[in-house]
Amino acid sequence: MKTHRSAFWALVTFLVLLAFTGDSRAADNQLTDGEKQAGWILLFDGQSLNRWMTSGGKPSRTPVQQGCLNPHGCGDYMLIHTQQWSDCVLALDFKLSQGCNSGIFLRTYPLTPLPGKDVGYNGIEIQLLDSITAGYHDTGAVYDLAKPTRNAMRPAGEWNHIEIVSKANRLEVCLNGEWVNRVDLNQFTAPNRRPDGSDHKFAVAYSQHPRRGYIGLQDHGSDCWFKNIKLLPEP
Repeated sequence: MKTHRSAFWALVTFLVLLAFTGDSRAADNQLTDGEKQAGWILLFDGQSLNRWMTSGGKPSRTPVQQGCLNPHGCGDYMLIHTQQWSDCVLALDFKLSQGCNSGIFLRTYPLTPLPGKDVGYNGIEIQLLDSITAGYHDTGAVYDLAKPTRNAMRPAGEWNHIEIVSKANRLEVCLNGEWVNRVDLNQFTAPNRRPDGSDHKFAVAYSQHPRRGYIGLQDHGSDCWFKNIKLLPEP
């Protein structure tokens, strides 16, 4: 089993880059034959909100918009897929409106917020922001935990492709074909403290954070759109 899993994850980089650079990409919100054979799962059909709900467990108030999910105005902190996921590759396309602040949440659990906090404190956020810098709160950052190597996002109003690899203690982010972040959560052994000793805002030791939870798309007050939401689970 260990050898099988190692072989699977050795192919992840190849599959990620192939999905981004290949000229045989599927039509929007569909899987190619190759993706089906590899085991990818389509999380959004481009037409309905099936298997999506707010983080408060209610239907989204925002309908599907031209084949896209838009969490803005959904009625809660984020729009989530109803199934929990652990080790996987998440791939999607996103577009931000001007000045937008949003994020992709992983391993969000439980959905009951901590006292005085929003449910985002229960997950891990890959930041999406209309900016050009590369800090703890810019696109590609693991929000407030790890900066991206650079901001590889295209300008607001243009589509971007992101792949997020989650495997046990490891998180890796590939934005528009470029690896921009790699994080070892096992190094985050104390609440409010990064491995280099600097402070972050979360009273969480991420080495102990749940390795399984919900995927969420954040509503932070501006329109943003998501399509081609696909997931490759570890077999």
